[in-house]
Amino acid sequence: LKREMTTNQACCNVVIDPKKADYKYVYYFLKTQYNQLRNLSSGVRKNLNSNDIKEFEIRLPDSLITQEKIASTLYSLDSKIELNNRINAELEAMAKTLYDYWFVQFDFPDQNGKPYKASGGKMVWNEELKREIPEGWVAGNLGNLGEIIGGSTPPREIVEYFTENGVAWITPKDLSLNKGNKFITKGELDVSEKGIKASSLRIMPPKTILLSTRAPIGYLAISRNEVTTNQGFKSFVLNSKFPLEFAYYSIKDLIPAIENNAVGSTFKEISLSSLKTIKAVLPDEDVLKIFCTKVKPIFEKQNLVELENQKLAELRDWLLPMLMNGQVKVKEAEEYIQTPNNLSMAAELEVVRYGKLQTLI
Repeated sequence: LKREMTTNQACCNVVIDPKKADYKYVYYFLKTQYNQLRNLSSGVRKNLNSNDIKEFEIRLPDSLITQEKIASTLYSLDSKIELNNRINAELEAMAKTLYDYWFVQFDFPDQNGKPYKASGGKMVWNEELKREIPEGWVAGNLGNLGEIIGGSTPPREIVEYFTENGVAWITPKDLSLNKGNKFITKGELDVSEKGIKASSLRIMPPKTILLSTRAPIGYLAISRNEVTTNQGFKSFVLNSKFPLEFAYYSIKDLIPAIENNAVGSTFKEISLSSLKTIKAVLPDEDVLKIFCTKVKPIFEKQNLVELENQKLAELRDWLLPMLMNGQVKVKEAEEYIQTPNNLSMAAELEVVRYGKLQTLI
């Protein structure tokens, strides 16, 4: 905990005596004991009895200094991940704010570099959209962005339809675990060639925008590589007219409209035909090009930050059990990692914040 607080009955709180154990070490140790603790739980909802937790054996190095060094090594990786997440959030706010200025408020730069609508740029009534839009812009729909493709699920009982090294197969659950990230490489499972053929899956190219359209509606991600999805998606393979950066935020901005067009009794879903007809404003081509040149570097930086976090998390999870059971010593672990310089990372965060202001000026 970073501050004083209380919890409800679903939590069991362990207050660490600082003379006996380092609280960060205990935290990381318990992360290695998930399966063991789960095996102690009982009931339909898998509850842990507080007495079982009290009796749960915990292995501690005799020296507090050793505990602190192990915890510090792991915490340095988590600190870097947290700072990267903050940088990513600032980058996201930067790109989304620029999109809103240009394509929601219509204050993109005019020929004199001034905000279009706020400076008196001509607006015209569009009967189809039932609103005013900038002169030269047109009404369209999500189907104009490119081809929209559904997914499917190979029969689960046939093991050979799934593999660890096939084509990425994404489910809404994968996107729920990917929340906070813009890009995705793969999910929990890949599909084999046999699985693809058996379920008539379409292999979609890199930079496909994945949109979950049932249970739940509205998860978004951009594929880094070729992907397939289950039936919970309608995915956008974009045409050359609309850059990825514009299409991503256009779809995101229209999620409330997508939800309003969903139907179903058990859970709501939007059909392919309905999704295609969701109305959208289609901007002038020159404005799109300028927007893309400003936002593309942000997307590229976000992609790199997310990839770095994946590698940091993999390294942490690999070192964690070995440090805890003594297979790897702290000095050996330090050879695998370079302790993040929090000052330099904080400085990078400030650069991003300054860049946000410069981008919007």
